Amino acid sequence: MNKKPNPFLEKGIKKSKFLNEDKSMTIKGTYNKAFILLLLLTISFMFSWNKIDSLSQTMIDDSAGLRFILIIGVTISIVLAFTTIFRPKVSPITSPIYAITEGVLLGIASKFTDLSYPGIVLPAVLLTIAMAISSLVIYKSIGPINKKIVTGIIIATVGILILNLFSLILSLAFGIKIPLYKGGIIGIIFSLLVIVIAALNLIVDLDSINELAYYGAPKYMEWYSAFGVLVTLVWLYLEILDLIQKLKEN
Repeated sequence: MNKKPNPFLEKGIKKSKFLNEDKSMTIKGTYNKAFILLLLLTISFMFSWNKIDSLSQTMIDDSAGLRFILIIGVTISIVLAFTTIFRPKVSPITSPIYAITEGVLLGIASKFTDLSYPGIVLPAVLLTIAMAISSLVIYKSIGPINKKIVTGIIIATVGILILNLFSLILSLAFGIKIPLYKGGIIGIIFSLLVIVIAALNLIVDLDSINELAYYGAPKYMEWYSAFGVLVTLVWLYLEILDLIQKLKEN
């Protein structure tokens, strides 16, 4: 049974076209779609990981070629992500392609990180799974989230994204690295904070799924919501991987 979500959304959603759809999304259907996307990501992750293993050292050292592949992959991933965000109706098509592309990129990035810090990837994967399960259990226990809390989480998330962008610009343009992104105690504390916010975003995703299903959102929103969960899990994994890397450096 769906828990009744925050009533403030009800008025706006009732006026939308959601209720005119013949088929509505369900929580179970969304979780199934999320599982499919995670499976696609895992398969493509393992493929690219093993592909790097099979390359000769000369090819691995060819940074220009790998950089080109990564640039193309990142570009495709960004285009697919924004297309999905702004055109949810195409999410049944774009979400699986995004999952495959993201899996390839994560596999390459994770393999090279593992070459520098052997054994770093498996703990990151296991911790991501553990935090995902914990987030699900917590949400099932507390139910719908207060909208003020959701707003606070969103503001914190946007703040982190802006800070990441600012840090990237400083790094590329001036070669400056903000202490928050270094391996010292400040960087470790910052990573822990970001991981907590990423985990809270996962709880917000689950809350959103519950609300959309309760109000009868169209069936394609299952893919859209599953895409959101996938993006959050990828972010969580990358932040955990970064934290473990900082800890190893110390």
